[in-house]
Amino acid sequence: MQILDISHNNLSGMLPHCLGNFSKDLSVLNLQRNQFHGTIPQTFLKGNYIRTLDFNGNQLEGLVPRSLNICRELEVLDLGNNKINHTFPHWLGALPKLQVLVLRSNHFHGQIGFSKIKSPIMSLRIIDLAHNDFEGHLPEMYLRSLKAVMNIDEGDMTRRYMGGTYYQDSTVVTIKRLEMEFVKILNTYTTIDLSCNKFQGEIPKCIGNLSSLRGLNLSHNYLTGHIPLSFRNLNMLESLDLSSNKLSGRIPQELTSLTFLEVLYLSQNLLTGFIPRGNQFETFENDSYYDNSGLCGFPLSKRCTTDEILKPSQEIEFEFESGFDWKIISMGCGCGLVIGLSLGCLIFLSGKPEWLVWIIDKNIHKKIVRNKRSTHRHGTRRS
Repeated sequence: MQILDISHNNLSGMLPHCLGNFSKDLSVLNLQRNQFHGTIPQTFLKGNYIRTLDFNGNQLEGLVPRSLNICRELEVLDLGNNKINHTFPHWLGALPKLQVLVLRSNHFHGQIGFSKIKSPIMSLRIIDLAHNDFEGHLPEMYLRSLKAVMNIDEGDMTRRYMGGTYYQDSTVVTIKRLEMEFVKILNTYTTIDLSCNKFQGEIPKCIGNLSSLRGLNLSHNYLTGHIPLSFRNLNMLESLDLSSNKLSGRIPQELTSLTFLEVLYLSQNLLTGFIPRGNQFETFENDSYYDNSGLCGFPLSKRCTTDEILKPSQEIEFEFESGFDWKIISMGCGCGLVIGLSLGCLIFLSGKPEWLVWIIDKNIHKKIVRNKRSTHRHGTRRS
């Protein structure tokens, strides 16, 4: 038996621990939307061919079995909507083919932090950790490793649905604040949902490298700082939700370049200044910005003053389009100052150099001659 799908029933009871013994031949095990309780089987056979494990929507508890790290063919792991009480299972980062990871609505907790694996979760395209108790900073190391969400040229890809010839994988994701079931998962779809946790600190700028990302939800956390300018590189982004955090500063004008953006939620933050205009920003309504007392301009009723419009951005990243930044200009000014002071000291110590005195005297003499000629002409005209 290669496929076992008993999803969307009303089956109950505990999962037999011997279930993992079938993994030698099994490729799909789909038990979602039942009433199973107890723990997930802790043993899976080495050399198994399991590609999909879907336990979403049950009442399973306990820990994520560490034996999953031997499931080298695993592409989809969906443990969402259960009662699992565990820290983030770092060992999943060693699975070379894992593309979909759903842990939403459980009791996961603690900091995600760093992984001992050099390049973890490189193949992940769909990540859903929402509605848990994760805390600490956003997992920058993992976000930097998402190669499957970087610079993907869909024109060179063969679009297909995940799964085999007779069976396609499915999953439930929240898109644009709507919970939707994908009965088939397109291999080009990408999304990250870390909402409704206890993450804090600034949003990592490296997220801007995920240029093939279509959905990003970081809402309902305790994030601070500015909206990164690097977000302007998220060319394929369709939905951005940063609401219900403590973000401050201005909304970057550069975000108007995101022409695929259909949904934007920045409400309930500490943002200030005028709301950018242009492209997709002309379509967003009040609910995208409400409860930011410092914001002004369309579509809000609060008008901007001249100071609010002209006030320069407080974003730290003062970066030119050509790639030069203020650091380079500062270095140039510093070098010029050092050279100028050095020449001044040299002139002072060596007395008046003859060549410099000659140049100055010559220029003074020219100016005196010009003034005399000008005075003579004016005097002749008056007479």
